[in-house]
Amino acid sequence: MRARTASLFAAFICAVMALPVAAGGLIRLTDRDDLFGWEAVGRLELGKGGYCTGSLIAPDLVLTAAHCVYDDDGALIPAQAMTFRAGLRDGDFISQSGVAQVVAHQGYTPSPNLTAEMMRHDVALLKLSDAIPAAVASPFVLAGEGRAGLHVSVVSYGRGRDAALSWQRDCAVTGAGQGVLKFDCDVTFGSSGAPVFVRSAGGNARIVSLISSGGGDAAYGMQLPDLVRDLKRALRAAPRIAPAAPRRVQVGQGGGGIGAKFQKP
Repeated sequence: MRARTASLFAAFICAVMALPVAAGGLIRLTDRDDLFGWEAVGRLELGKGGYCTGSLIAPDLVLTAAHCVYDDDGALIPAQAMTFRAGLRDGDFISQSGVAQVVAHQGYTPSPNLTAEMMRHDVALLKLSDAIPAAVASPFVLAGEGRAGLHVSVVSYGRGRDAALSWQRDCAVTGAGQGVLKFDCDVTFGSSGAPVFVRSAGGNARIVSLISSGGGDAAYGMQLPDLVRDLKRALRAAPRIAPAAPRRVQVGQGGGGIGAKFQKP
């Protein structure tokens, strides 16, 4: 039994080491097999060329950063101008859907001057027009509150790597307080809304925070549980809009990633 266990562990390590690694130690999730377990992370297309990272927390609910759903003038981007593509990689995706409803947390106020209060409430929830079956992309469960010293991982799109998801297997919560978490994770434009994962006792990835902003060697997110409860209540009261047909996907090949959203503290 020990020999077989050691053999399986060695095979797993070899498989992980075989994954393509981008600059900064990020693993590019290129093939369908690479995406196994991460299918519910996708690219949220916003209006004309903008995008963020989002993740399914139910077959028809996508969690992302609040600043992603506002335009440069501080107006909410219409739901019908959004498309969620789960597991998007090099023009292919696991599944896609338009958006019927969108709500940003009431505590978030769009402004060019980023504050701790904004980061603390930088969460939005989208209801898809067509649910993505769990058998296709299994939604993630939320973890409890984050704490300093916790080991985490991040799966995201980003400028210069916007054509496929990148996975940073190991970074950490370096600070926590007043509803804000600080990470030493590698994030950039487009990483906004990216899920920050912890592993449960059973080994499953759970979302402990979202990337709100970053700069230098630090990234910032928020404590999620109370905010998501608020957003689900707000979503039930929000008007449902018939979405337009999903737009044709246009992804870069590791170039400019024009329209990638991000905030710098």
